[in-house]
Amino acid sequence: MERRNVLVGLAAFITAGCTKISKSETFTGLVDGAEKLHKGAQRMLGGAQALAREYTLADISPSFRGNGNTEVDSDDYRAHLAAGFADWRLNVGGLVERPLSLTLEDVRALPQRTQITRHDCVEGWSAIGQWTGPQLSAILEQAGLKPEARYIVFRCADSFGDTPYYESCDLNDAMHPQTIVAHQLNGEALPVANGAPLRMRIERQLGYKHAKYLTAIEAVDTLEGIGNGGGGYWEDKGYQWYAGV
Repeated sequence: MERRNVLVGLAAFITAGCTKISKSETFTGLVDGAEKLHKGAQRMLGGAQALAREYTLADISPSFRGNGNTEVDSDDYRAHLAAGFADWRLNVGGLVERPLSLTLEDVRALPQRTQITRHDCVEGWSAIGQWTGPQLSAILEQAGLKPEARYIVFRCADSFGDTPYYESCDLNDAMHPQTIVAHQLNGEALPVANGAPLRMRIERQLGYKHAKYLTAIEAVDTLEGIGNGGGGYWEDKGYQWYAGV
């Protein structure tokens, strides 16, 4: 059995545990401890910058379903979609020396990375796709992280009800060579269902960490005070913040 499959199972178990078992103080402590063990085990086994497995063109799945929201129910997004996202902006701010406001052309003009990887959803399905986009590290280096930055928060255009979707990762995952801001899937512009026009690919994490409909990247020193402080929309509802696979 692949190490990745073992880690997927562990992550799914931890996440399921959070949502299906009552949150006694004892249980919450056990799960928090398991999350730290999971994170430590993954980085000890492969190293903090170990690469996720990459596949060949022949391995690409016939279809790549969307996870989470598969559209954005807002007039503003529909207007951007109708205009081909010509005026879409990716803002980079927070604890950076040089805040950025990047157009899609700016994003496409950066050095690109193309990778064929497997997406593992906590719902139990997987798919292999080819993703293209600049490395997040290149964008953060252009912006210049301040020394106190510890986490990167991803802001999104979609929401569940009135709650905007957001996600986050630490600097190890942010600077990982396979962490990219993707604008293509399988050689074509991202479909709406897969997060058009921009989405995160954090290849060593479960699918809910790969924020779609990306509008902003924010460097912060703490996740407290953002949403409910869990570090992501689903984490605020009990999912584990570290979802490494």
